[in-house]
Amino acid sequence: MSDEQRQSGSDAEATVPVGGALPVDAVPEGSGAESAGSEGVGLADGPTVDLAGLRRSVVAEGGSGGGSAGVRPGVGDPVADDPDGVDDPSASRLDSDVDQVGEPAGPAREPVAGRSRWSGASVIIAVLLALLGFTLVVQLKSNSADPELAATRQEDLVRILSDLESQEERLRQDIAGLEESQRQLASGAQGRQAALDEATRRADELGILAGRLPARGPGLTVTFSAGAKPVEAATLLDAVQELRGAGAEAMQISGGGGAVRIVASTFFLDDGAGVAVSGKRLTGPYTITVIGDPSTMRTALNIPGGVVASVTGDGGNVTVQEREVVDVSTLSAPLDLKHARPVS
Repeated sequence: MSDEQRQSGSDAEATVPVGGALPVDAVPEGSGAESAGSEGVGLADGPTVDLAGLRRSVVAEGGSGGGSAGVRPGVGDPVADDPDGVDDPSASRLDSDVDQVGEPAGPAREPVAGRSRWSGASVIIAVLLALLGFTLVVQLKSNSADPELAATRQEDLVRILSDLESQEERLRQDIAGLEESQRQLASGAQGRQAALDEATRRADELGILAGRLPARGPGLTVTFSAGAKPVEAATLLDAVQELRGAGAEAMQISGGGGAVRIVASTFFLDDGAGVAVSGKRLTGPYTITVIGDPSTMRTALNIPGGVVASVTGDGGNVTVQEREVVDVSTLSAPLDLKHARPVS
């Protein structure tokens, strides 16, 4: 090929800059281009076109023959030839859009892990409920394990509670009296007379408890009558113990053969058809006369499973009578102490 042909082929080519300028031949008619030839037209001077499609068509035409228009980056670039050196903002923006076409989307975000099915608060609540249920079961079993308490009537329970409250009040009064006596004994000249009075009172109390003095006051008379089975010594001893527990202060037992004062040293033995009380033989029916709070002592005797229930269960009968005044007049013989001595 001669030099003229090379020059002719070179002149026939239309250069398209990489920045987005198009050859004149590639621009559609009516685009407003003012010259044809090798001079490029900026995108800002022409209408908006599909740049990516035009690029592909230009490249395809350039590769089909030596005389066709091709793409030569940097050659005849109107932007590069621009003496002012100002870039076309429209072209730059379109190039950026083209470069971003087809880019794969970013990796999908991993799913957020779900919350634990059982949180810490739920576990704590479950444990507390389990402990509460266990406690209720144990309480119910312990209540059902006491058949006598379960069989007690509500009226009896109320009376027992009332008697306990009365006993508590009586003990409080005793404490207050002892404190007052202590104060008087420590108060100078009046203390001597107070001490004498207190000594006399204590001697009387001890005389009653020892069975050396007669006593009078409110109380009960309790009579035991045998049924198919005779009244045994153990039954009478149980009655005495229940009365003492209810606050009895003085007692005596009488029957066929006489009466015996009941004191700390009194004992009961079965003796054929009767009962020996401190060595004295008595026959039924037996009557215990007792001084104390009548209501409290009556309730104690009638507790389910107590002495009254035991006698009536064997076919016998127990008669309990409340009295405003009863006399415990039988005296106990003095006890000759052989071994015990007071400690000063």
